[in-house]
Amino acid sequence: MSRLFMFEKPLGMRDTLPELYETKHSVRTAISEVMKQWGYQFIETPTLEYYETVGAASAILDQQLFKLLDQQGHTLVLRPDMTAPIARVAASKLLKEDLPLRLGYSANVFRAQQREGGRPAEFEQIGVECIGDHTISADGESIALLVDSLTETGLEKFELSVGHIGFVKEFFIDILGTEERVKALTTFLYEKNYVGYREHVKQLTLSSIDKQRLLDFLKLRGGEEVIDCAVKLLENGKGKNALLELKQLWEILTDYGQAGTKVKLDLTLVSHMSYYTGILFEVYADQVGFPIASGGRYDMLLKKFGKDTGATGFAIRLDRLLEALGKMESNEPLQCILFSSERRKEAIALAVQKRKEGMKVVLQDINGVTDIDACTKNYDDIVMLVGNAGKEPAQ
Repeated sequence: MSRLFMFEKPLGMRDTLPELYETKHSVRTAISEVMKQWGYQFIETPTLEYYETVGAASAILDQQLFKLLDQQGHTLVLRPDMTAPIARVAASKLLKEDLPLRLGYSANVFRAQQREGGRPAEFEQIGVECIGDHTISADGESIALLVDSLTETGLEKFELSVGHIGFVKEFFIDILGTEERVKALTTFLYEKNYVGYREHVKQLTLSSIDKQRLLDFLKLRGGEEVIDCAVKLLENGKGKNALLELKQLWEILTDYGQAGTKVKLDLTLVSHMSYYTGILFEVYADQVGFPIASGGRYDMLLKKFGKDTGATGFAIRLDRLLEALGKMESNEPLQCILFSSERRKEAIALAVQKRKEGMKVVLQDINGVTDIDACTKNYDDIVMLVGNAGKEPAQ
């Protein structure tokens, strides 16, 4: 074995040590229980998928896919997200059932990094997909469920921004005329490079009125009043239907008690996921420079798997959520029973009893310990069973 690689990991890969594993498990459990309460059923999909199906449908850049060949020469990919695999399952096996489908998942996904820069190549997503529902109520449910899920973990300071990719595309194409020019401008929005956006607009060959419309577009962030401001920027009615959908969504979120509190409108919001077709959203939290969750409507994705139906959903990035939550204290005490060989049976019986009562218990033979203080410092409670078998255990 080469010493160079003995302790190294592939670029972007991480080890999860016990304390972090327990924290992840606790947060994952809290979120999944909320999702189940809302009627979502969890499923699993393979880690490996065919490149020609899920790989091509995933909307992740080709250079970020981990590819390999099977024995038959087919190109496979490590799944880069969970939306495309679930769309495959729904289209092939589940859409024969009564609609809509409410599916949940918790799984690792893989995206190659050319330069790590602190970005993982393997990370866990937990999320839901509502498939077969074209209504804005389904979008409202996804957003409300996401807020509830994050709140259940104990996260307090976060904001969910809602936009509409249909509005952005129609508004831009009406002014700019070509998809190429639209793509160039939306890249600045995705990178949140608003200075670059303004400079780009100033250099465009447009009327001063249209340039001002594009600059005023950056102001479309806030509460319900943003929709009225957006209407004033429109010409020829392009983008009006998208704004009507956002208005309906705001009313739904008001009924959930979330509009204007955790949820804001941001009509400049775009996504690198090309399959989004309508309402989309993302969540930011204090101390984290990237979205901790995102989602939206993707009504065209199921067509790639032979079904024509609407869908919406979201994914939470568990690693980023944990970063936002910070240090979390465990509320489950860990007890250690130290025993000598002659009291082994008694120690085992005591451990069995305590575990049945729901306690976490470690059994440790004292003959295997050279420094008792060092051995026991990480436990919340110590029980000593040493000496003669008839001796009463210390409490």
